[in-house]
Amino acid sequence: MADDPASALPRAEAITGTPEVVTSTVVKAAAPKRKRARERAGPTDISDPLLREEAKRAFVWIGIASAFALVVLLAQPLLVVFAAMVFAAMVDGGARLLDRVLPIARGWRVAIVLILVAAFLIWTAYFAGSQIAAQAAALPATVEAQGLKVIDWLRAHGFAIQATDFKDLIREGLGGVGQLTRVVGGVIGTVGTVVMVIVLGIYFAVEPRLYRRGVAWLFPSDRRDYFEGTAQLMGSSLRRLMAGRLLGMTLEGICTWLLLMAYGVPMAALLGLLTGLLAFLPNIGAPLSGLLMILVGFSGGFDMGIYCIIVYVVVQTVDGNIIVPMVARRTVDLAPALVLGMQLIMGVLFGIIGLILADPMVAMIKIWLEREAARHEAERVG
Repeated sequence: MADDPASALPRAEAITGTPEVVTSTVVKAAAPKRKRARERAGPTDISDPLLREEAKRAFVWIGIASAFALVVLLAQPLLVVFAAMVFAAMVDGGARLLDRVLPIARGWRVAIVLILVAAFLIWTAYFAGSQIAAQAAALPATVEAQGLKVIDWLRAHGFAIQATDFKDLIREGLGGVGQLTRVVGGVIGTVGTVVMVIVLGIYFAVEPRLYRRGVAWLFPSDRRDYFEGTAQLMGSSLRRLMAGRLLGMTLEGICTWLLLMAYGVPMAALLGLLTGLLAFLPNIGAPLSGLLMILVGFSGGFDMGIYCIIVYVVVQTVDGNIIVPMVARRTVDLAPALVLGMQLIMGVLFGIIGLILADPMVAMIKIWLEREAARHEAERVG
């Protein structure tokens, strides 16, 4: 009975004369149990503070090593998931816009957005498909003919360039594009990848909170609110970024088409479509669409070529001085060199899908780094 805990309490009271010390110790020891009972523990919660700090340090090194492995092994599936998130952000933005005029359930608004997108694509293919297809068939020959004229002009001014070099360059470029395209569809295939992006994007758009809460549960309980705030900020910025991008694509494509058609430039519809699509790629899309526009313009004469240059400058000036600043003020203001560098890296690694996702990926990484810096600063000051 000497080791009985119940008999130890009277001896402690007799020796110290302060029974409240023992009582308060018991109360303090029981307090964390009541706190843990109120919260739902996650798989990464560790009660011992020292062990928690050591575990965090170990997880950092393990995470760095795992990140390299994920880049090599899971790059394609992760890109598909991120592309689905970008698609979901666009659908979610349209659903939120409809909420201002149609106060109905979210699922119905998402369905309306998807139906409108599908109807637009069907209408475009039905009414303009044959015309754009015919123009697309004539575009390579026109570009090659104008390129040979440029080669002849350069040779006349002392540049040692042969026409065969230009043709080889085009052939190699098309071969490189084919290789990158095969890399993009390496595992799932191009059609399967698009279908997977659309299906995942629809799931993400219909129930975004469900998946956000599921990911947040993987974090320790004291980091879940922080993750929730970061995820909401990323989602809001991504929606606005994609809305601004779609606005710029629409305006550039329509304005280019109307201005070229008004002057009688051949392939106006195709050039407008290419200008709108390439506008999704900042820093790279505009020069490519402008080069095609100018080459086609000079195929119709010197005056038409000058007019195409003017159209390109006017459209890009309006987009660069009105649309882009307006979007940047409401989203993440990205440095052009940073975006261009990311596009080059992603384009080499993953082809066209890497170019498409480079801009939103840089924006999300920047938001996460800014949030981490703000959190560390708050902890240091506090």
